[in-house]
Amino acid sequence: MRVVVLVLALLSAAPVLAQGARAELACRFTGTDFVYDCLIRLTRAGQPLGGAQVVVGADMPSMPMAHNMAPVKATPGRQSGEYEARLDLEMTGEWAIKLRLSGPVRDQLVLHYEFDEQGARPAKRKARR
Repeated sequence: MRVVVLVLALLSAAPVLAQGARAELACRFTGTDFVYDCLIRLTRAGQPLGGAQVVVGADMPSMPMAHNMAPVKATPGRQSGEYEARLDLEMTGEWAIKLRLSGPVRDQLVLHYEFDEQGARPAKRKARR
């Protein structure tokens, strides 16, 4: 009985890492080689997720460890749940955008987006067999 109580106490005291945050990315090509101004919209349970600290990193899934971007800290946007970051990528193509969240929630999200001269759009992922 004591072991069960101890385990429950430990579980309730453990930090919750995945708290259901969701993200959308809207990026505009700046006209400078592979540089994009991005707006990140974060939500949790359908509501804007304000007050978070967001660190953005990126790498190319097709070339692990070959092409990556040093993490940058996003700044709060105009509305609650919006964050802005400038991404200085090494080339066009599919990038895995990694968002590390802290503050009111702790979470890590990975978004796969295609980047080109038009901006960015969600990458079409191939089904695994």
